[in-house]
Amino acid sequence: MPLRIEDYALIGDCETAALVGRDGSIDWLCVPRFDSAACFAALLGTPEHGRWLLAPAAPVLAVRRRYRPDTLVLETEYETAAGVVVLTDCMPVRADTPHLIRLVEGRRGAVAMRLELVIRLDYGSLIPWVAGQLPPGVHPRGADQHRPQPGAWRGAGRATPRGVGINLGAVASDIVPP
Repeated sequence: MPLRIEDYALIGDCETAALVGRDGSIDWLCVPRFDSAACFAALLGTPEHGRWLLAPAAPVLAVRRRYRPDTLVLETEYETAAGVVVLTDCMPVRADTPHLIRLVEGRRGAVAMRLELVIRLDYGSLIPWVAGQLPPGVHPRGADQHRPQPGAWRGAGRATPRGVGINLGAVASDIVPP
């Protein structure tokens, strides 16, 4: 079930936009333009309609959100019993190809993160074919100590789940040019 609309924040690049939930899930994204069919449409149904979840694996004690001044760069701070991480989401203004950037930074302790990528085309009605690797154009990237190793991404139940540990001062990022 989607969150309440007030629990979403908007990020965008002046040509399209995404809605990011307080729970770390991008539940709405149309690419390459605002009037394109959505590839993440959980906002209209369930996670199976497409989303990109990036959140602490353990229960969250507190969530704090803010935009960096004069930008649509969203920072969401998650506090867990094990520590604190900040998830930064943005879509830089583009010259050609849209990019959706998610960056996780460890602020205190060591926080296990979970990631679930469920790409659905045409408002959640089409499941793309994925065989042995992520679809072309999807490039996971991270800090050297957290760079995904071969086999780190896997398909499971028509989704692509993954886990990563974030320690104090560590940074991991995923950049997806749709």
